[in-house]
Amino acid sequence: MITLARIAVYPFKSLDPVAVDEATVLSSGALEHDRRFALCDETGAFINGKRDARIHGIRGTLDLLSGVVRVKAGDVSQDRLFHIEQDRAALEDWFSDYFGRRVRIVENRVFGLPDDTEYPGPTVIGTATLETVAAWFEGITVDEARLRFRANLEICGVEPFWEDRLVARVGDVVRFSIGAVQFEGMNPCARCVVPSRSSTTGDASATFQRSFVERRRASFPSWAEPERFDHFYRLAVNTRPVPATVPGRIRVGDEVRVLETRPF
Repeated sequence: MITLARIAVYPFKSLDPVAVDEATVLSSGALEHDRRFALCDETGAFINGKRDARIHGIRGTLDLLSGVVRVKAGDVSQDRLFHIEQDRAALEDWFSDYFGRRVRIVENRVFGLPDDTEYPGPTVIGTATLETVAAWFEGITVDEARLRFRANLEICGVEPFWEDRLVARVGDVVRFSIGAVQFEGMNPCARCVVPSRSSTTGDASATFQRSFVERRRASFPSWAEPERFDHFYRLAVNTRPVPATVPGRIRVGDEVRVLETRPF
């Protein structure tokens, strides 16, 4: 049986994930708490891995129950604790000191703050895919691959790159369910510079993207839709939920079923 193996939400855009046993898919399509907060500079632009590799040097997690944020940077051993509501100004000061410029924390509880605003549903990848990609690169573990590709939902009981089955030819979508919530696979995720960097230091590999593309092309499944891959620096699938099935809860262990291919 194909099942949901892992749920990861990223309360702060570009910071560390929180693994949860269950999550609410909101009416907006977002997972509750996913990319709920983001760091912005004086111009309102996001401070993220695409724009500033220094963000990889921050360990930052939000306790979803208490609202306490734990942060530390570099080799500092002691976490700093801030309450996300009561201490937000002090937390902004901490980030500002780290980046050497004024940082604001912005929040969106309903839609989150994703890069893909057109298809804000959770991103999906297979455990076997992560294992395969990790094996391509010396020194990259499966957990490191998770941190680099930052998918929300991980599926087990499938072959490598199974998630490509959730993408149909142009003009169609694949509808699938996780528990009682239905989704549509929209497109394979185009990747940015972030997967080429260490998730903890930000150190980049100059050959990562080229090597990834060569191996992705060589292992491209015969059943995948080639017209949806204008290039091979793509991994995981963007989704949107079927409105009639959200809000709804998904849980680790839920069965995953491919339902139908239908017109977009």
